[in-house]
Amino acid sequence: MPASSGTTDTELPDTERRDSRIDGRRSSIYSTMDPVPQLDFYAHSSMTGRQQRSRPSLDILRKSFDRLSATPSPVESEGEKPFVPVRFGWVTGVMVRCMLNIWGVILFLRLSWITSQAGIILTWLIILMSVIVTSVTALSVSAISTNGRVVSGGAYFMISRTLGPEMGGPIGVVFSFANALACALNTVGFAEVVRDMLVVNEVNDVRIIGVVTICLLLLISMAGMEWEAKTQWLFFIVLMVSFANYFVGTVIPVPEKEAMGFFSYHSEIFMSNLLPDWRGPDGSFFQMFAIFFPSAIGILSGVNICGDLKDPSSAIPKGTLAAIFGTTISYLAISATAASCVVRDASGNPNDSLSANFSEPCNGLGCKLGWNFTECEETKSCAFGLANSFKILSLASGFGGLITAGVFAASLSSALAFLVSAPKVFQCLCRDNIYPYIGFFAKGYGKNDEPLRAYLLTFFIAVAFILIAELNIIAALISNFFLCSYALINFSCFHASITNSPGWRPSFRYYSKWASLFGAVVSVVLMFLLTWWAALITFCVIMFLLGYVTYNKPKINWGSSVQAGTYNMALSYSVSLAGVEDHVKNFRPQCLVLTGPPNVRPALVDFVGSFTKNISLMICGDILMVSESGLPLTQRGADILVKWLNRRKVRSFYTPFTGDCLREGAKHLLQASGLGKLKPNTLIMGFKNNWKECTPHSMEDYVNTIYDTFDSNYGVCLLRMMDGLDLSEGIQCQGEDYSNSNSEMRDETNSIDLPSGAVLNDQIKTVFQSKQGKKTIDVYWISDDGGLTLLVPYLLSRRKRWRQSKVRVFIVGEEHTIEEDRKEMILLLQKFRLDIHDVIIMTDSEKPPQAKNLKRFEDTVALFRLRDEQQAESVVQQLRKDYPWKISDKELEALRQKSERKVRLNEIIRRNSQQAALVLVSLPVPQLDCPSALYMAWLDTLTCGLPCPTALIRGNQQNVLTFYCQ
Repeated sequence: MPASSGTTDTELPDTERRDSRIDGRRSSIYSTMDPVPQLDFYAHSSMTGRQQRSRPSLDILRKSFDRLSATPSPVESEGEKPFVPVRFGWVTGVMVRCMLNIWGVILFLRLSWITSQAGIILTWLIILMSVIVTSVTALSVSAISTNGRVVSGGAYFMISRTLGPEMGGPIGVVFSFANALACALNTVGFAEVVRDMLVVNEVNDVRIIGVVTICLLLLISMAGMEWEAKTQWLFFIVLMVSFANYFVGTVIPVPEKEAMGFFSYHSEIFMSNLLPDWRGPDGSFFQMFAIFFPSAIGILSGVNICGDLKDPSSAIPKGTLAAIFGTTISYLAISATAASCVVRDASGNPNDSLSANFSEPCNGLGCKLGWNFTECEETKSCAFGLANSFKILSLASGFGGLITAGVFAASLSSALAFLVSAPKVFQCLCRDNIYPYIGFFAKGYGKNDEPLRAYLLTFFIAVAFILIAELNIIAALISNFFLCSYALINFSCFHASITNSPGWRPSFRYYSKWASLFGAVVSVVLMFLLTWWAALITFCVIMFLLGYVTYNKPKINWGSSVQAGTYNMALSYSVSLAGVEDHVKNFRPQCLVLTGPPNVRPALVDFVGSFTKNISLMICGDILMVSESGLPLTQRGADILVKWLNRRKVRSFYTPFTGDCLREGAKHLLQASGLGKLKPNTLIMGFKNNWKECTPHSMEDYVNTIYDTFDSNYGVCLLRMMDGLDLSEGIQCQGEDYSNSNSEMRDETNSIDLPSGAVLNDQIKTVFQSKQGKKTIDVYWISDDGGLTLLVPYLLSRRKRWRQSKVRVFIVGEEHTIEEDRKEMILLLQKFRLDIHDVIIMTDSEKPPQAKNLKRFEDTVALFRLRDEQQAESVVQQLRKDYPWKISDKELEALRQKSERKVRLNEIIRRNSQQAALVLVSLPVPQLDCPSALYMAWLDTLTCGLPCPTALIRGNQQNVLTFYCQ
């Protein structure tokens, strides 16, 4: 049967829920394999207790044939009745619990005194200011709690799932500890009242009474939430009787109480108490606010046991707001009625009553009421009245013993609520594994998953602070801890709202993101106004815990608003950047690196990452040869490679692309990679070491990729290592390299689990991860390409590992102008503000190369010659058409001088750069009539025989360096 939009699965009767599950197994009208929408596809089994089901994948839907009927899911046995945990509604679970926590000892013992100091008007202002903060926080809590299923953990769960573990973890620790301390505080408050009744004044009596009380509360808590709820109802009834007793007592005039200042309702008393009368060192508005505000920290009591509620999304908003409304009315009513019935000062002496014919001087309000309190007012020795006694509610009530019972109920109910809240929050924190060594306390027992171990931990913390018996300083810390939680809850709601994430869809609509921001700001301001040193301690603790979580980076993904905000910022900045014109001063080498699977060529990844990290864009392109492997790369395999890059601390994107060959894949990646202005402008590849042995098609593919890159006006860089870049085995050529690597990656992806897979742990160290010491970076700037050849070594030299390396620049010159050429180049480099150690002029670059080196080059190209000199022209044309990569005798002779210069340049490089850390050489631009084999022979000749990494690099002939300011 179809359910209404506001009905949840937990609210349905058993028969309806069973019918809905049967309906969920029906197939759609499109296909018997295509199921209808159902809750089991979206529910987490760990949260709902229901078995999670998986819908068929697109691959199954496309490849499978329709069947006559879908495979039925196993039906639950009617005889099996699983354990049903105790769940509470919004009244018992939230409203009563919050009201009991808000009605604390401050209501009975301090509210009347605050009214005497601040007056009725400012007291109401203090109450309403507190209510504004708590109401805004309650609205934020309601919005967050209705934006998804709230399981357990209270404020910690909401903050962590909204702002992420970085902010949630610290608040979880602080909030759990604050609840344990609040339990100790309320227990000590109860113990002090009992001590005063016993007319003793020993600190040890407070300790003994407090420990005995906390032991009894622990037994009630460990008996289960059902017993705890019944106890809370008992306290609630006692408080209701106490309030009724008080309000009835205010309308009954009792002549015996007039000496102590109680006269029932009088307009003169009301008007005299309307304005403030500050007294003593604590007589100020904010001091009164600081004393009153801790009474408002109980609004999260219902949230803290959200795991024990029938429907948290409905119960939390209704119960919390109802509790705030009810307690606010009671606070306002009690402060106004007390200030309307009791004068500020009274002596308590029955002899101070005025006779009909009195003659002694009399000043003050008491004279109008028939009492002369002038003497005690002038000597400030009055022991009774609003300003002098904390037991005004007992005085004004019909029976004072019921007010004492109310004090007991308020303090014990608050202590019990905090004793239950702290373990629930801490259990949720422990299960998230954000901090080490606390998983022991995550275990739950019984049908309600009670955290018995966490109960014992909270008990020992509370006992430790009860034994101190001096908690004034700790009380300030507790208020700050709760205010910090309020601030983060409000900020969570605000941040989730402004990110415009599609996942932010709270069913509670009566909130405002700006009100949430206001609540967050006010909470932080109040932290410093109440106790500035406690606020500093709170922030220090939060920052320490935050730093630990940020450093450890727990592998948790809760879809936080921080992630949504990051996406929004990236999208906004990318769109804004698209409207900014390019300028040479802002040029950055944005690199598309053809790594294949990045873990197969770690040296190439580390080389590019060394000069792009935190500076420019890096994309690792992986061209998948589906035509050879036949298997696509799964998303899981791509995620493994991204994790490998992250563990290697390389800031790079990973982009796989399906192509028939390297050239096609690279061409499409150059066109499609990036976003807006965040697009590659430089292609980087590894040098093809096996170019002599691989198939001619593979060699042509490689060289044509370089041709296409130049034609697209991109820069090119080729990195060559003495031992090669590829770590995979059994590779015969570049095409096989990509195919085999992808196949190997797919095998690893299908056989391991994240995050402890072999790929992620296979972090091979390369030369680019080592400190280079005082070696040199040699730059052979043979051709002016716009400055990319100089910019890359400059960016490298800014890194810590390369900081001590000296950059040397080699240029071609003539013997008779060597000094002029050197000075001119030094001047140019100084204008570029590049830190160049030395400039060396190569005057012997045009000398003929050594015979052995020239012969080695000729032997290399001999394998690729057509040897067409003695053949007919028609035969030659056919050979060139069939073997376009081969070198004709005519082409070899025409390009002989260029070939000899490259052999000679290699001799110079080997002579000067044997001890270099890195060599960069200008990459020759291939002409259209240059055969692929000859061009590869040139590149091989330029870089052969060097023990250090060598990069052949070429810009797109546009300036990337400038010495102008505009």
